Amino acid sequence: MEVEEIPALLPQPSITTTDLSDAVLDEPTGVEAPTPNASEDIVADPLTTMQEMVTVRSVISLAASTGWKAGGITGYVQSAYDHSLFTKKSGTDLVIILIYVDDLMITGNSSEMIDEVKRSLHKSFKLKDLGKVKYFLGIEIMRSHKGILLNQRKYALELKSDLGLSGAKPASSPLEQNQKLATIDYDKHVRLKGDEELTDIGGCQMLIGKLIYLTIIRPDICFAVQVLSQFMQHPKQSHLEAAMKVVKYIKGSPGKGILLKKGTLEEITAYCDSDWAACPNTKRLVTGYVIKFGESLIS
Repeated sequence: MEVEEIPALLPQPSITTTDLSDAVLDEPTGVEAPTPNASEDIVADPLTTMQEMVTVRSVISLAASTGWKAGGITGYVQSAYDHSLFTKKSGTDLVIILIYVDDLMITGNSSEMIDEVKRSLHKSFKLKDLGKVKYFLGIEIMRSHKGILLNQRKYALELKSDLGLSGAKPASSPLEQNQKLATIDYDKHVRLKGDEELTDIGGCQMLIGKLIYLTIIRPDICFAVQVLSQFMQHPKQSHLEAAMKVVKYIKGSPGKGILLKKGTLEEITAYCDSDWAACPNTKRLVTGYVIKFGESLIS
């Protein structure tokens, strides 16, 4: 697992993005533009964004490892596993297009094929070529001599500021050691008092939702946020305090992120582990996993 503090680098990635200002085709030319309803569904579903990020990290990891030059249509193949991913191969040349609503990320090992994609898009859409990618889905993308760096520094700083924690002391860990959070029903069953359900649960739910989005680039908070997400329906004061502690932990290193390394991509490696009967509410095991594409963490 590669989790590094993002240094103060100038954003110089080799992948570029394109924004479709008017995603409507008079006559489809190989790839159908998403309908307005489909776009609204994608935006409204946070799980779609989380699933999309596995593909995003995989595509950027591929570009980082190979040093591809990238510039986002005829003859493209749509992935059966991620319908937002399109590829085109000609001999040893390959171009990949990743679409999210009206934003496109384009990469490949052939500058000629990338230019062909852009010309084709210009003929069918009103679009703006944003050049080398700096941000995609709220994630900052920067290049270093080791590969491509991803972080959510701006998002983390805004979250800290919105919660009024700018002057708070940073926490050394996202959760207290051996802390066991429990549900309202569990407290009633064992007759625990003093930790009542919040009267206004909306704020706590929104906070946990924002922390879930931060787990895209922060695997170090995944376990803590996974635990908190189990109590979103009926959060208690202890759950809110635990969520605030996660934010204080992020405050200590808002620029941490993932390094997608340069190098060969010969294998996909998965690691997993379980903590038997770790959940105090269900007595079920808690399982964690990581998946690496080459030396880069993608899920």
